[in-house]
Amino acid sequence: LHAPTAIAAALVLFTGLALGQQQNNREFQCPEKPGFYADQIQCDLYYHCSVDGELTEKLCPDGLLFDDTSPTHEKCDTSVNVDCGQRTVQQEPKPSKGCPRANGYYRHWDEGSCDKFVNCVDGVANEMPCPPGLIYDDSTSSCAWSTDSKRQCTTTKKEVLTDGFSCPDGDVVGPNGRILPHPTFAHPDDCQKFYICRNGVIPQYGSCSAGSVYNDVSFKCDEPENVPGCENYYENEDEKKSGKN
Repeated sequence: LHAPTAIAAALVLFTGLALGQQQNNREFQCPEKPGFYADQIQCDLYYHCSVDGELTEKLCPDGLLFDDTSPTHEKCDTSVNVDCGQRTVQQEPKPSKGCPRANGYYRHWDEGSCDKFVNCVDGVANEMPCPPGLIYDDSTSSCAWSTDSKRQCTTTKKEVLTDGFSCPDGDVVGPNGRILPHPTFAHPDDCQKFYICRNGVIPQYGSCSAGSVYNDVSFKCDEPENVPGCENYYENEDEKKSGKN
């Protein structure tokens, strides 16, 4: 054989062997127990074995994966709920506007919208918001705190209360030297009121009970005489009320 002919023959033989191995890997025989069983290579491919031992090949909708936790249940689910293990192959994607695949959760098409994601259902992109303070994390296909995510994102919008207050950046250390998970801040004009920053990012209004005022040193409500500038708070409030009457 001439060299090109020999090479071509070798390629044909190699290709045939490779295809034969792939077909052998894809061969599936039903076990004695009927049910739904995963393909060993492709995560969205599975088989139904009937009571009579009849084999039917089935495929999840694009973007969904076969959950093989129980052979008695036929279930295709999103990637966040399915552990494919060594089943790393998937069908060819069927992308559409805003959707890399027809189904599943994906990063928002606007890279600056870290606090949003896309829920694709049958090729239709549905824009979804993360809860306040969270960003969408691709690795888990879910919303997470930025400190718990590897995604670098600094463009999330801060939530602002009606009086203009928003939670400041950075950690707040309490009197015991520990970082406060839900730090509080004094109101600029009212000793009884204060602000709460849930998880350090979600602002809410807070108020001390009648007779006490907020202490920004202890981060707690306290007696007025223990808070400089608020010693006469309730006396002044009574004067304001009597003046109105």
